Amino acid sequence: MKDTINRQIYTVSGLTEKIKDMIEEEFPFVWITGEITNRYIPASGHCYFDLKDESSQIKSVIFRGPAKNLKFDLENGLEVTGLGRISVYAPRGTYQIILEYIEPAGVGALQIAFEQLKKRLEKEGLFDTRHKSPLPLMPRIIGVVTSLSGAVIHDMMNVLFRRFENIRLIIAPAKVQGIEAEKEIGAAIEMLNLHAQAEIIVLARGGGSLEDLQAFNSEIVARAIYASRIPIVSAVGHEVDYTISDFTADFRAPTPSAAAELIVPEKRDIVKRIQRVKYDMERSIQRYITDNRKDLQYLTKSIKSPRHRIEELHLKIDHHTNRMTTWVFQSLHTERHRASLVNFRLKNVNPISYVHKYKDINHSTYKNLLKLKEIYINNKQYRLKCIEGALAALNPMAILQRGYSITRTVNKGEQQVIMNADRVEINQHLEILLAKGLLKVNVQDKFNI
Repeated sequence: MKDTINRQIYTVSGLTEKIKDMIEEEFPFVWITGEITNRYIPASGHCYFDLKDESSQIKSVIFRGPAKNLKFDLENGLEVTGLGRISVYAPRGTYQIILEYIEPAGVGALQIAFEQLKKRLEKEGLFDTRHKSPLPLMPRIIGVVTSLSGAVIHDMMNVLFRRFENIRLIIAPAKVQGIEAEKEIGAAIEMLNLHAQAEIIVLARGGGSLEDLQAFNSEIVARAIYASRIPIVSAVGHEVDYTISDFTADFRAPTPSAAAELIVPEKRDIVKRIQRVKYDMERSIQRYITDNRKDLQYLTKSIKSPRHRIEELHLKIDHHTNRMTTWVFQSLHTERHRASLVNFRLKNVNPISYVHKYKDINHSTYKNLLKLKEIYINNKQYRLKCIEGALAALNPMAILQRGYSITRTVNKGEQQVIMNADRVEINQHLEILLAKGLLKVNVQDKFNI
């Protein structure tokens, strides 16, 4: 009895709350590392998953707010390190870790985000060569998307105007680094496509770290490049730097200056080439004229008077005309003879004679059918009268008409016809059926005859 009084009994909720307080006080915030598995994202946007190692696993969650700030996607199999607080979920009696911050284990978040976006866009086909447009051979107007504050635009202008001073530039200024950079770059590409004056667009930016080039690794810029109707050259970073825009663009240049050299040829080289082509064309034309002049002289000497040729053609025409006339008359004679034979045969097999013949046969057949019908009806009527006479002779009512009668019992059950006096008792009531009327009698006496 004493032991029962000293026992402390917890309810399930009370014990769970006690454990919850102890765990949350002992582990307010902890760093944890493990592999993501069983990831699940409901409509609320919160991300639920398990963190596991070789021998254990723990329920984990990162709510929608912190999850939106991540630079990479949480995928099954990804090794991560995170900071969070231990919590107990009372309705199920389970503990979990609520994470506030997550980073990839061993690899930077931006690099993970780069690889994930590259893989997804490549699967969608944004990098396929069949979607890439060829660059114009000699663009007259070039659109440049870059920052006005950097040295990139000045370097490009120096190279472009040195190679071809008549070139025109349309500069669409945009931030190339920072939070709003990707939106401004996408808007600049859309603006150049909307005005549709530039024949080629260059995305230009100097080198930098992965964080500095993040705008060109964004999905917004990639889809703007893919949707562009104007060919785009990506000239971002140094020669060793590769961005998502490099894979999506129609052409990649290692640097902005290299892009200027690639898309615009040297004017003096073009002038020299034009002069050389002009000289070659003049020589070719002169040689062509000389050769044709010689041919003309030769043909002039060798050509005959056209009158003889015309006379020969007249004779040939007359010959063919006579042959054609003879052939036509022979064909007409043959066809007339064939038509006469056909006409003779048609007269012998004239369908009108057949019609008259079979019309007479049908009329005779119709008359015979009428006679047979009349004979058949008379026979049937005669047979019917015979049958009626036989029936009348057998009709018992007809016998009564000749003075006979039928005597029968008046029992309530079955009535019986009396044919023998022995079957009748004295004073028995009987019925006598006459031709007209019915008599009820009482037997006074009986005799056997």
